[in-house]
Amino acid sequence: MKRRNFIKKTVAAGAAATVTTKMFSTVQETVNVSSSLEFKLNFAPHEGMFKHLGGNDILDQLDFIASQGFKAFEDNEMRNRPVDLQLKMAKRMQDKGIEMGVFVAHKIHWLTPNLASGNLEKRKEFLNDIKNAVEVAKRVKAKWMTVVPGHLDLNQNMAYQTAHVVETLKQASAILEPHKLTMVLEPLNFRDHPGLFLTESPQAYQICKAVNSPACKILFDIYHQQIQEGNLIPNIEKCWDEIAYFQIGDNPGRKEPTTGEINYKNVFKYIHSKGFKGILGMEHGNAIDGKKGEEAVLNAYKMSSNF
Repeated sequence: MKRRNFIKKTVAAGAAATVTTKMFSTVQETVNVSSSLEFKLNFAPHEGMFKHLGGNDILDQLDFIASQGFKAFEDNEMRNRPVDLQLKMAKRMQDKGIEMGVFVAHKIHWLTPNLASGNLEKRKEFLNDIKNAVEVAKRVKAKWMTVVPGHLDLNQNMAYQTAHVVETLKQASAILEPHKLTMVLEPLNFRDHPGLFLTESPQAYQICKAVNSPACKILFDIYHQQIQEGNLIPNIEKCWDEIAYFQIGDNPGRKEPTTGEINYKNVFKYIHSKGFKGILGMEHGNAIDGKKGEEAVLNAYKMSSNF
């Protein structure tokens, strides 16, 4: 998926690499990767984040993240993996005490109107994807799945578009509720994803209130919302009763905490103070390539959790 390509582009070139290294140099402590860390929040790495320390095989990576104290894992591409691999991953996560985080539940329409259009064929496609996602969730014991309503329909007033999205999500909730599954709506920023329908946390809050279902909540991506609206902690507070999941990335660069402008120690401290027991997905690249970069990610989370 285009939106996930950043994971494959974690190495900056030339001057950019020098800048990134300097940005990270503020973190002084080191991490012994042979022993696990103590995290106050339930952080979830993704595939490839620790491939140098944990190995290229995704099952080996699951072993490694468990050894480092992580108790969750998210995988946007889980629904596209072969069923036999889904089952193997589920078994390994169960054996290692790792909870499955989000996966993307459906085909996302990045450039053309989808849910906002009210088109019945596109609604049918989406609902069919949600039905299939239920089976994936059962296999891997997931509780949450990501939903992105897609592109704006520039031919319709925003109020009509919102009504179309709400109606589709109500029908999707009816599919998910019997299985106690939750789709989490992710607002995305205008810079990385121009033209999308869902962009801000108040908008997502309004939609969730209208849908009025435990199966429809907010995925608050801290990276996206720093770019789109800022004012992070007050907006988290306003949306709190509809937030089911967080994702992490610093800005600029969409790398680990401590590499950008977001005061993640304070943000994490606030989320922890609210008694959040869910998952915070580490949906970012590594600022530095190789083993040193992976050790730096571990160190960043240790430092940011020290409150």
